[in-house]
Amino acid sequence: MKAIIQRVTKASVTVGEEQISSIGRGLCVLLGISAEDTQRDAEYMVRKILNLRVFEDENGRAWSRSVMDKELEVLCVSQFTLQCILKGNKPDFHSAMPAELAQPFYNNILEQMKSAYKPELIKDGQFGAYMQVQIQNDGPVTIHLESPTGPTDAKQLSKLEKQQQRKEKTRPKGNSESGREKGALRSKADPNASSGAEGDVSSEREP
Repeated sequence: MKAIIQRVTKASVTVGEEQISSIGRGLCVLLGISAEDTQRDAEYMVRKILNLRVFEDENGRAWSRSVMDKELEVLCVSQFTLQCILKGNKPDFHSAMPAELAQPFYNNILEQMKSAYKPELIKDGQFGAYMQVQIQNDGPVTIHLESPTGPTDAKQLSKLEKQQQRKEKTRPKGNSESGREKGALRSKADPNASSGAEGDVSSEREP
């Protein structure tokens, strides 16, 4: 599964002449579902989207708060073209999940988001419709997120997710985390990695 996540000051979806959905400050998420995606991919993406730290805290420190921390809105838009594979110059979408399967799968993702957060703050486009999506990107801040692929990654994914959850539970309030602690977390996830657990796009440093 692939997602383009944009921090926005506002975003909206129009079908025909009717605006069917809109949000103020928060996240606009374009979500592309592949034919290989499973419930594990859905759970991973929901958790990452809702916990992605792209907002400032009450003291103005950047990359410190998630959409849930700030109680902001999320607008999700189904975007099968994210699964595009180019054949020469022609887009090919065979890797996207067929619409008859993708719609209930996508609806399930929305329900998971609503269950994990506040349902009234989760908005949606219109699946399968020709939509006009207005996005006022804030920053600009745009994050490309993919769920780990392949059943062979399951054990490693579980290990990395547990490490990430421990990091989130023990997240320092300030910049007091030592380089030694960061190095220990990196070496547990991957001895050759230059950052933390897979999928953690946040940074402890000011931009």
